[in-house]
Amino acid sequence: MSRHHYAQGPQDLATLDSVLSKSGLEFMRDIIDGHIAGPPIGQALGFRPIVAEEGTVTFEGTPEFRTMNPLGTVHGGWYGTILDSCMACAVQTTLKAGQIYTTLEYKVNIIRSIPVGTTVHAVGTVQHSGRSTGVAIGEIRGSDDGRLYATGSTTCIVMDGPKRG
Repeated sequence: MSRHHYAQGPQDLATLDSVLSKSGLEFMRDIIDGHIAGPPIGQALGFRPIVAEEGTVTFEGTPEFRTMNPLGTVHGGWYGTILDSCMACAVQTTLKAGQIYTTLEYKVNIIRSIPVGTTVHAVGTVQHSGRSTGVAIGEIRGSDDGRLYATGSTTCIVMDGPKRG
């Protein structure tokens, strides 16, 4: 598995034309390599893609104080957002140039609380990628000890992108 490292910097967000002109795998690798800025949600919540191969994407994240709920634990939305990201981006790696996708639904099972400041890896793996749907599963594990914190599943709609002029 080749590793592509995420580069942070003042890159521009992707345009629809840039998304449609590349395969989904090429697009994900451009984000990881720093040629295209990653989505702002990753910066806001403290996670980023670090590896993309066909059918699998790994995100790395570290929940911080700002991701806590009123009870003092990591908010369930953080688990959902990083899992949605890794699973949907795994589906994206299977798309041809000109195709787009969006999440139709996803499910999250939180197994245990992630201690604030713990770095985790969220890995999304495609189970099915077809003409109109993509299905993937995901796991959040501690990057140092491999401890399982949450699992998830998603269904994405796959579509042809709008015709470019």
